[in-house]
Amino acid sequence: MDTNKRTIVHMDLDSFFVSVERLLDSSLNGKPVIIGGSSDRGVVSSCSYEARLFGVHAAMPTRMAKQLCPQAIFIQGDHDEYSKYSNIVTEIIEAHTPVVEKASIDEHYLDISGMDRYIKHSSLWAHEMRERIIKESGLPISYGLSVNKTVSKVATNEAKPNGEKQVEVGTEKNFLAPLSIKKIPGVGDKTYMLLRNMGIEKIQTVQQMPIEMMQRVMGENGLMIWKKSNGIDNSAVEPYTERKSLGSERTFDKDTTDIHQLKKNIVTMIFELAYQLRKECKVTGCVTLKLRYSDFQTYTFQSRIPYTSNDHILQQKVMDLFEKNYSRRVLIRLIGVRFSHLVSGFNQINLFDDSEEKIKLYQALDKIRNRFGDDAIKKGISLKGG
Repeated sequence: MDTNKRTIVHMDLDSFFVSVERLLDSSLNGKPVIIGGSSDRGVVSSCSYEARLFGVHAAMPTRMAKQLCPQAIFIQGDHDEYSKYSNIVTEIIEAHTPVVEKASIDEHYLDISGMDRYIKHSSLWAHEMRERIIKESGLPISYGLSVNKTVSKVATNEAKPNGEKQVEVGTEKNFLAPLSIKKIPGVGDKTYMLLRNMGIEKIQTVQQMPIEMMQRVMGENGLMIWKKSNGIDNSAVEPYTERKSLGSERTFDKDTTDIHQLKKNIVTMIFELAYQLRKECKVTGCVTLKLRYSDFQTYTFQSRIPYTSNDHILQQKVMDLFEKNYSRRVLIRLIGVRFSHLVSGFNQINLFDDSEEKIKLYQALDKIRNRFGDDAIKKGISLKGG
């Protein structure tokens, strides 16, 4: 299909975690609310627009947030509630949309290309979808509509809070031009500072630069920024499917009932798989434990969980499955762990109850493994004998 004839809607729940808390407790409405660790070692996961006016933002240390906004109401956060409401919204969207990509716990891309021949105008359809979500979930949501994912996502951010914005075909460059280069998806703090040092503040400046210059200075990243700045994005909306998964299995040379050995392998597999999730900026919403006994009978045990990619949380969930279900005490031939229901969103979703030190530890360990290879760091239990 001609990419200029596509119709892509990006929908993003406004201050999602805060909105869920306000749905559960209306006394929080209109007040500065901060979700995350309440101790001084905690990290802000999300905050209300009232708190943002004081300079508070996600990933900020809690102690700093308290200094900026001492009157804020701090809430630890509830993984289960957020996952539940995320799934409610996903079900509403999937029931009425041909192609849906769940990009993270609180945002979706909808490809409604070609639906104009069967429905009302696409902007009216998107408006009615938004109204349906608000009515059925009780949560505020914004959307952007354009010919591609990049422009639609930027449009959503411009429509917030609780708004709608359509960028007509052919006006993509004009829409983007006056905005800060930081509005381009994929431009983080480091890239933004590099661009600022090049004298680039507005997207329009990039639009006026030769593509060869951006590519020469910044490589493939520069090419990506130039294309997105010019409203060019041919990436497809990838349908979310529960078949997306990541797993690992261990077949023993000799069948065993050694609990330490079994747990050691579980921990090692989780350590490797969780790193792979973070490396791909993914989180999992479901864990599966697989046990194959010496008589070749195979059993799988599954548990839906709040989205995460943190070793300690995943280890606890899988170990709970193991403790609950390994009751036969029969020789084990194979053991496996699988993470499924994968979506993007590591940074946002894993800040609920992690301390600043724990987050920095994960980042440091991952940095070492990125540089020196997956085997550069091992779990202590995997080095023990037995």
